[in-house]
Amino acid sequence: MATTTSLLSDRVLQMEESATLRMAQLGREVKAKGHDVISLSLGEPDFDTPEHIKQAAKEALDLGLTKYTPVPGTADLKKAVSDKFKRENGLDYAPGQIVVSTGAKQSIANVCYALLNPGDEVIILAPFWVSYSAMVEVAGGKPVIVGAGIEDDFKVSPADIAAAITDRTKFILFSSPCNPTGSVYTSEELGAIARMLADYPDLYVVADEIYEHINFTGAHASIGTFPEVKDRTITVNGFSKGFAMTGWRLGYLGAPQEVASACSKLQGQSTSGANSIAQYAGAHALNSDLGPTKAMKEAFARRRELIIEGLEQIEGLKVNRPQGAFYIFPDVSAFFGKSSGEYTINNADDLAEYLLMNAHVATVTGDAFGAPSCLRISYAASEEQLKQAVQRIGEALRSLN
Repeated sequence: MATTTSLLSDRVLQMEESATLRMAQLGREVKAKGHDVISLSLGEPDFDTPEHIKQAAKEALDLGLTKYTPVPGTADLKKAVSDKFKRENGLDYAPGQIVVSTGAKQSIANVCYALLNPGDEVIILAPFWVSYSAMVEVAGGKPVIVGAGIEDDFKVSPADIAAAITDRTKFILFSSPCNPTGSVYTSEELGAIARMLADYPDLYVVADEIYEHINFTGAHASIGTFPEVKDRTITVNGFSKGFAMTGWRLGYLGAPQEVASACSKLQGQSTSGANSIAQYAGAHALNSDLGPTKAMKEAFARRRELIIEGLEQIEGLKVNRPQGAFYIFPDVSAFFGKSSGEYTINNADDLAEYLLMNAHVATVTGDAFGAPSCLRISYAASEEQLKQAVQRIGEALRSLN
């Protein structure tokens, strides 16, 4: 007898699909119909993995390093991560406090499962990466969104964070440099947040630093260096952005020992240890010269200037100057209520669809990032593609009335 109700769990039925992945798929579908689509939707560097890292992977194969790895990571990679934290970030995580995972996304998911009981709250600084709130919810927690607008460079004040803290708050989650805004919290700003948190000693801080190498301020700051939160900061990082290793699926965290052990325990019952070849190459990447990474950052800096200059010429867009990552996050609310042909723009979702179907440029609605007045535009594309994309976006927006 056929059933009329789904047998899927409430958990998956209530979960929203990743907006970035959805727009990427829509872009591929439009492209398959013969249209020249410029994809500015995914957060993926368009550079190849540096040659010395690829050579390390080949060496791993030649050495026969094709077996299972320890759940929290190989000894060589954990030491390399520990050394990197000390050398580059001023963070003191021993190798035993490092857990290597299949991407930084898994690292954050592990933290959510390790710390959250049903009903626990997580303060997420907005705009935020699309998966943060979903991961908190799947783990049984309640996302508490605390946001800031473009007029504040999308950076949340300590007072606003403090106002959201309750006796159910378990941790605070944010990224710097930020996905989707590109905003970077300065050392002074992080210090002010850390001093405020001195009054809340039972809260953890989860800092996603995956974009640390794409930072145009001249110095990356880690909140875990401040004494008020040093012993309760979980720092997440990985290889996808700074080393153009998205497909290698390799991330890591440094955490207080109890949290690190819990994350390793959880991972042992899900994916087990990360890819052996990727880990060998990752250790080589951390222990080698960062010349290729710096060259990528310089290319992104040039692209940032190009796309800001172009978008600033489009009447109605509000554009700031992000100091990191490879995103522009303009406020597009001036176009809400306008129309062109069959399209009426009621919100950022409509505008993202309109730009894809009419300009053949794939972007992502800001609503998915907790900022419904904005669009995320990735400039991880060639300069020629960016010039064409800005021209197409401008023409499409000028046709709205």
